[in-house]
This record gives sequence, C-alpha cells and structure tokens, in this order.
Amino acid sequence: MKTYVPRQGDIEKKWLIIDAEGKVLGRVATEAAKILRGKHKAQYTPHLDCGDHVVIINAAKARVTGRKAEAKKYYRHSGYMGGLKEITYEKLMAKHPTRAMTFAIKGMLPHNKLGRQLARRMRVYAGAEHPHEAQNPEMHTF
Repeated sequence: MKTYVPRQGDIEKKWLIIDAEGKVLGRVATEAAKILRGKHKAQYTPHLDCGDHVVIINAAKARVTGRKAEAKKYYRHSGYMGGLKEITYEKLMAKHPTRAMTFAIKGMLPHNKLGRQLARRMRVYAGAEHPHEAQNPEMHTF
C-alpha cells in the first residue's frame, strides 16, 4: 500500500470570508493561517500549497485583550545605525487598520518561499466591503 501524495493540480482552491468584527485578533489570525496552509483539508501536505484563499473583512473592528492596545509594539528597521522605529498597536490601527492583522497572519505562516506564496492568497480589508464577489466566496465561521 502506498501513501497518497496529492499533486498541485489535484488541489481545489475555494474562497472563504472571515468576519473579524468583535473577535480577538490572534484567534482570527490563527484560523486564517490554518486555512491558508490547508490544514483544514484531509489531503494536507506540509510541503505543498493546499490552502484556500482568505478574505478578512472588518479587520479594523477586531479587538485585543488586556492592555495590548497601549503596550503592544511593532518594530521596523531602516538598515542604518540607530534606525529602529517602533509604533504601538493603537497608533498602527489609527494609521493602517489592516496591517496588524496582516503581520499576525504572516507571522504564523512558514518563513520561506512557501509562506510567501501562501501570504499572497490573503486579502485583508478594514471595512465590510470587498471586491471579490465574482469568486463566490463562502462565509467561514469558527
């Protein structure tokens, strides 16, 4: 008996919508990462892109627990000496409401070529509108 390994052409990709309104940021991110990776499918294979497309709406209305709004910090570096910049979650959400969700999901994907390929299948929108009605997306509840 041989082990079944699906080929890239055998995998069907669906479009799923996740509504983040009132839900905790990390919980939404873990569910989205699981769907992008394909772990919800029986034919999951770690080295293949088995996942579905994910559209996250109302990302600006996701919440964080505790004092994370004031205390959580995001860092970036310019590459120059002393070029480390930081911004709090509150300021990041005021300036770029989708970026915190994007960072959370990308951090849960593999940090290699496969992870970058999976991240391209994720779309995050601050409001309830999205331009993907032609793909017939299904609502995903968890």
